[in-house]
Amino acid sequence: MKIKNLFIICLGILSFCGVILWGKNAMSLAAFPDSQVISKQLVADNSMNWEAEAEKLYADGKFGEAIALLQQLNNNYAAQGNQLGQARVARNLALAYHKTGEISKAKEEISKSFNLLKKQPNSKESQQLLAQSLEVQGLLQLAVGQPEKALETWQRATNNYQEIGDFAGVSRNQINQSQALQRLGLYRQAIKALDELNVTWQQQPDSLIKVKGLQSLGDALRVVGELDRSQKVLTQGLAIAQRLKVDDAIAAMFLSLGETARLGQELPTALDYYEKAVQATNSPDIKTQAMLNNFKVLVNQKQAEKALALVPQIQANISQLPLSRQAIYARINLARRLMQLRKEGNNQLTLPSNAEVGKMLGTAVQQAETLEDKRTLSYAVGNFGRLYEENKQWDFAQQLTKKALLLSQSVNATDINFRWQWQLGRIYKQQEDRQGAIAAYDQAVNSLASIRSDLVAISAEAQFDFRDTVEPVYRELVDLLLPVGKDVEQADLQRARSLIDSLQLAELDNFFRDACLNTQAVKIDQIDPKAAVFSTIILSNTSTSTINERIEVIAALPGKPLRRYTTVLPNQEIEATIKKAIDALTIPRLRLSQKSYLAAAEKIYNWLIRPIETDLANSGRQTLVFVLDGSLRNIPLAGIYDGQKYLVQKYSVAIAPGLQLVDARPLQRNNIKVLTVGLSESRQGFAPLPNVAIELSNIAKEVSTQELINQSFTASNFKTKIQSDKFPIVHLATHGQFSSKAANTFILTWDTKINAKELDTLLRSNQSVNRPLELLVFSACQTAAGDNRATLGLTGIAVRAGARSTVATLWNVDDEATALFMTNFYKELNNNQITKAEALRRTQQLFLQNDQFSHPYFWSAFVLVGNWL
Repeated sequence: MKIKNLFIICLGILSFCGVILWGKNAMSLAAFPDSQVISKQLVADNSMNWEAEAEKLYADGKFGEAIALLQQLNNNYAAQGNQLGQARVARNLALAYHKTGEISKAKEEISKSFNLLKKQPNSKESQQLLAQSLEVQGLLQLAVGQPEKALETWQRATNNYQEIGDFAGVSRNQINQSQALQRLGLYRQAIKALDELNVTWQQQPDSLIKVKGLQSLGDALRVVGELDRSQKVLTQGLAIAQRLKVDDAIAAMFLSLGETARLGQELPTALDYYEKAVQATNSPDIKTQAMLNNFKVLVNQKQAEKALALVPQIQANISQLPLSRQAIYARINLARRLMQLRKEGNNQLTLPSNAEVGKMLGTAVQQAETLEDKRTLSYAVGNFGRLYEENKQWDFAQQLTKKALLLSQSVNATDINFRWQWQLGRIYKQQEDRQGAIAAYDQAVNSLASIRSDLVAISAEAQFDFRDTVEPVYRELVDLLLPVGKDVEQADLQRARSLIDSLQLAELDNFFRDACLNTQAVKIDQIDPKAAVFSTIILSNTSTSTINERIEVIAALPGKPLRRYTTVLPNQEIEATIKKAIDALTIPRLRLSQKSYLAAAEKIYNWLIRPIETDLANSGRQTLVFVLDGSLRNIPLAGIYDGQKYLVQKYSVAIAPGLQLVDARPLQRNNIKVLTVGLSESRQGFAPLPNVAIELSNIAKEVSTQELINQSFTASNFKTKIQSDKFPIVHLATHGQFSSKAANTFILTWDTKINAKELDTLLRSNQSVNRPLELLVFSACQTAAGDNRATLGLTGIAVRAGARSTVATLWNVDDEATALFMTNFYKELNNNQITKAEALRRTQQLFLQNDQFSHPYFWSAFVLVGNWL
């Protein structure tokens, strides 16, 4: 029976809620119909008028009527024996079917176009039509998840357009190629290609293609987190569209600008852009998308009353949309936002009934069946399953979720497979089928791993909402593998540990908005027989009566089975304790007494070390390596306290960004050469660091250095110096900030700021296979205030730059103390009998013995990330 029949039984008693995860992230090139959509040819009888009429119907979004007219036109051309006209009609039919989501029919038509063109003599007209048909074929390949083939097809189309001198076609297909690159996750490559095109466009008169290219560039920049530049490029495109007076182009640019503003948390601006998009066009497509985006912002901002006021208008617009994939997604998105409003308990407002929400999704299912679009049908059915899940009707939820998964698997839609596998895991868990839940979650994690390289391309929303859409899959699976109060098999401990590591990797991908981390599994436990490794993860326990959180620690001592221990705490206690410790170190008035800090530091010690303290002492381990989760990364581990001693008084301490991301080779100390750079003077509103000059001078007494300081430390000079020679160690004594957002992670030079991605590019240019970046030192940077994941920026730079090790500070330490600390650290580093971790530990112990700098504020902030050997 048809899928929709499964829903009718319980529709009247549903109570649903949910969070929308699917959205339109960038306008396709077809958003701006142009003169190439349907070629105009002078033909006999009324064919010319019919083609013009079909073009107008297509431009107005009346795809069904356009298709009917094109079919009549095809019969007309067939009667005339005009095969070139038939080929053109077939190409245009394929384009129209693509818009309605009837991909199989579109494929048939484009094949027909190619077959007819093979019979034509070679001419400019046939060559142009062949290029146009290739252009549509690329759109179809992209639609069915074949970006590699689409890229190749559009390259062929570009070549054909070049041969006949159609430079508008060349530009259009170069833009198309950038879309394929983005779908492959190659955003930097796409941006580079579009930047090169933009240089050319600046020399050309205004055109619709120029607007399309700028929009594509602006959308790509938004996805990789370059919001300021995205806004600038899109504003330029908007100005051109307004000069051209093309309403749909203007509205589409407003829509893109709204998305950039929203992701930059400029919500009033975003809402204004969405409203302008609605006012600028009569296109139901763009109007509906702008209203849905507006609705989404209002719902997320808890402005339920304002959001609900938009619902009748959104529904009216959706009803005007032709049968298409976009219309189906619009219904689903509206339904899910309404579910979210219900979940948030807006009982004082009149919300659409459960049956109304269910009817929206039922219509979406029926329309997807009509289109025979399995991907869209999977999404509609899966969301209907989510409705039943939210209503705790587990059997129906399970049936529908399984059906959605089968549909997505049948079209190899890996990007949505993980959603239904995750959903199925949650349902099994509620049905107390632990093994079934674990199996489903495992499949979800495997699906996520398989789409690492194009997770952004699949859904920019998923990328920016990482903590809501990707991260929970890993955490919930670890939660299943590590039930509270129960013994766990070693295999489950190993799996949980691996998942913690995979989550670290996924977070770093998310930080840089791409997946360029080349990793290979390293048995970190076997790198150093004198090290113990601690993998940590923070999990939430929610029940009807209490909300707790817990810290799970999996400890590995070489040659021993994995040990797992759990600390269950009241909700928010972890964050509160860590904040108390950091405040007691960084707020001057609180530093006057160590009592508050030591109490918090001992609590943290009890969570991480106390349960294994005796075994650890008896094991002879000298170094403790931590894979930290969430806000635990902000802890100054060297300074946690057992009641009598700091951890650094007993062990060397290092932080591993993940088990796969530690290079096993020790520092090569022969002929160490250091590039030292820094600012001692006040620049760009940042305070002076007068002891930086002393710091760099003292380092030069311990190791061979080349120095850039103050006026000589410009971005250009830094780039020239770092590219002209291979420095195994780079030392940065300048203001900087680590943030959980790459755009807010930077170092200060004399003339500008270098952000995380620019620094990453520069540092990688300094390396070679035989001369890697052994050590990266940030001696005056700090984590962003109020950002409990700020050290992700530190880890991200270290890993992406290929630095084997990084030393940095969790907060901005006293300038004089930093200069002394770094001088002693390099002195210790010259000792080839000790590890980098031990060199750091010895320096910290020297400070403990110095009455002036014995407070942990001065020495515990320094952390070692990566290889500790």
